[in-house]
This record gives sequence, structure tokens and C-alpha cells, in this order.
Amino acid sequence: MAGIIAYGGYIPYNRLDRKHLKEAFGNPVPKGEKAVANYDEDSLTMGAAAALDCCRNINPQTIDALYFATTTAPYREKQCAATIAAVLDARKDVRTADFCNSLRSGSAALLAGLDAAKNGLNVVVAMSDCRLGFAAGTYEASFGDGAAAFLLGNENVIAELIDCHSVAADFHDLWRSEDDKFVRSWEERFCISQGYNQFVTQAVTGVLKKTKLQPQDFAKIVLYGAAPRYQTALARKLGFNPDQIQDSLFSAVGNAGTANVPMMLAAALEEAEPGDRILCVTYGEGSDAIVFQVTDAISDLGPRRGIKSYLENKKVTMNYEKYLRWRELLQTEPARRPPQKRSSLPDMYRNYKKNLPFYGVKCLACGTPQFPPSRICIQCQAIDQMEDYRFYGKPAKVATFTVDYLAESLDPPTIVAVVDFEGGGRMFCYLVDCEPEEVKVEMEVEMSFRRLFVVDGIHTYFWKAVPKII
Repeated sequence: MAGIIAYGGYIPYNRLDRKHLKEAFGNPVPKGEKAVANYDEDSLTMGAAAALDCCRNINPQTIDALYFATTTAPYREKQCAATIAAVLDARKDVRTADFCNSLRSGSAALLAGLDAAKNGLNVVVAMSDCRLGFAAGTYEASFGDGAAAFLLGNENVIAELIDCHSVAADFHDLWRSEDDKFVRSWEERFCISQGYNQFVTQAVTGVLKKTKLQPQDFAKIVLYGAAPRYQTALARKLGFNPDQIQDSLFSAVGNAGTANVPMMLAAALEEAEPGDRILCVTYGEGSDAIVFQVTDAISDLGPRRGIKSYLENKKVTMNYEKYLRWRELLQTEPARRPPQKRSSLPDMYRNYKKNLPFYGVKCLACGTPQFPPSRICIQCQAIDQMEDYRFYGKPAKVATFTVDYLAESLDPPTIVAVVDFEGGGRMFCYLVDCEPEEVKVEMEVEMSFRRLFVVDGIHTYFWKAVPKII
């Protein structure tokens, strides 16, 4: 039986209290916070974080395919799925694909992954978004950033696919043309009454007819909604009770676009019991309705961050000016130093095992792990007696650090740390998602895949340290 084997999630550490938007423009805003990706995060890094969370305690060499869904890919022409597959340390012969340009990309990738799972493949599907709304507009207040990921297969599934039904429609409600930075939309009442309500109803009606199930047969309905009031109103109209409606995460995260329903599904699975049926419904140029039934295997699924841990791990001190600076919507004075040079593409390719899956080496003569990889052991000076050694996932602590107020950064000051890994190995790296006054020697950290810089359209990614989430 095809279905979900494991799930993962990611929500950025930083949140913007929506009251700051009201202070800036005077317009009414929804209550709560919106999750804001750090200046060194984007849809790719968040998707990678969710995929890593999903694949805890899973051998990445067993992954046969990886699909990535987003409407905010860092490249218009270059695949992101291949990068995430490399971060996971998947095989070279892994099948990769990006699903883009629609809010329904997440469920499109999920359904494609489930089709592949029926044929015996193990598929990781990651969904992530980091969308922008016009200043003082509805979407600036409602959009939030986040990601989710699922491992799909046909053995040891925690949620079995029962059936699905799709509706496709050429309908304009939200869109971005090639050169648009911000999401555009048509008049709200028309979009809801003629689009959202119509297409979702058709998809849900279709899947209920196929499965011969009724609304009362479900533990949860995971339903997309541009705002909670639309989600609640339509779910009730479809025959679902309020306690069956999965929290939209709107007040704590915001509308995460392609990742919104997948994040809700991950949150539903965190609390699901064997036998529960979950109806997952997406929207965007139509609608996909997917029915899952939770199996006994969910009781044996190992711990993971999921959604709940990230909801609790947050900082809500950022102001609107910092949000604008992180999104590069304000032009700030550049540093008085030579401009950053672009990365060497041959060097990036030759060193992909260091840069993406985070490999160093371990000396075969004395057993000393070391990073970056070297031909000569720093401990016993043995030459060319090394084996690959992956540092990702190894516990680590801060050995020493410095706080730099002069380095160019969208979020000064810059914290630079020397990190020691349990079992051996030391590296020099940035420390982020942490206030300078909170850093201390022996502080436990973990590694997070982040963006270093963008020059000449080339996004350079590497690993940074973040405080360990308890």
C-alpha cells in the first residue's frame, strides 16, 4: 500500500508581530505573528531543513526520487531538487524534479510521489515558500514562511493513501508574472465565491463519492484557506464540525503558500492515532482532495521536529524595518570594502560533498575526523589515508567565538564561532538565529544549511551553526 512513511517540517526562528505592520501604515491587520525566513534563508534552504527532519534515522541511500514544490524558487532556470538531494546525501542516480508556479504545486508533487510509491520507489517530497506581498497590503500581513516534507513509499507507511480527486481550472486569483516581485490578486469576493468555494467543493465531493465516505468519517480535514474565516466557512458548508478542522497555522506562521497544507498535514500527523482518516485539500487553479488513513506504524515513528517544536522555538522581537532590510526592500549603505566575488563554479562542483551533504574526512591511521577535507592528517600527518566522514547530525559545541560589528551583513553584528564536534573535528563558521549576549563557550549547536551570498545570480550555500533546539 502506498502512503506516507515519515514527515518533517520547518518554521523559521524569527517571527514578526503583525502589530508592527499596523504601526507602520495604520491599516487593520490580523492578530498574531508571521514567520519570517532569516536573511540567509530561502525556499530551498527551508525545504532542505524539512527534508532533513523528515529523513531522521533513514538511510539516504534508500531514496529513489526527490521532488521539490515552491512558487519562490531561487532560480528561474536551475533545478532546486538536485541541490536538496545532495544535501540529503542521496544517490547519484536519484530522480529529481521541481514543481513550480502554483499554490497547488505541493499536492501535485505529493500525488506524483504517491504514484511513484505505488511502483515501489521511495520518494521524498519537500514543499516550501517564501512569498512577498505589497507593502501595506493584505498579503504582506497574511503571508508567512515555512516548509514541510514527506517520505513516501509502499512499506511501513504511517498514513495509507485511500483515494484522491483533482479539479483543474484556468482561473486567475493570485499570480506573479515573470518580472513581478510581489503577488498580485483579483477582487477577493469573486476569487472566493467563483474560485475557492467552487473548486474545493467539487474536489471534496468527488473524493467522498469515490471513497463512499461522509464528513463524519474523518478525524481531521486539512483544508487550505486564504484566511481562517474562509477555511472555517467552507468546511462547515461541506458538513465538517469545527473540531474536525485542522488549525491553519495562520496566527502563528501565516499563509505559507505551497507549503501551507503540507505543514498542516504534518501537524495533523503529529497528533493522529491509528485508524484516523485525514482529508487533505489544496487549492490553486483548481483543487486536489486526498484521503489518508493512519496506520498502526505511526506509533513506531521516531521523534522529529515536525511542526510543534518549531512553533515553540521562536523569537518575536524583530521590527518592520528589519523585515524590510532582510527582504532587501530597503537600499542600505554598502560596506566600504571590495565587493563580494562570485563563487568559482568548478570549485563548487568539485567540492560538492563538502558543501552540500557536509562531508569531511577521517584519518584511517589515527581515527581523527577533520574538516575541511585534507590529504594530510592534522594529528598524525599521515598522507592520503583518509575516508569520507559526514559531520551532519553530529552533536557540537561552541569552542570559542567573536562578535563582528564591521563585517557586511543584513543583520549585524555577525557572530563567528569555532565549533567542536563530538567524536572529533573542528570547524570555523557563522552562528545565526542567536543574540550575541546569548552566545557562550560550550553552548550546544547544530548545523543548518543556509545561503552565504548571491553574486552574478549564483546562490552560494553552505552550513552555519544554530543553537540546538531542545
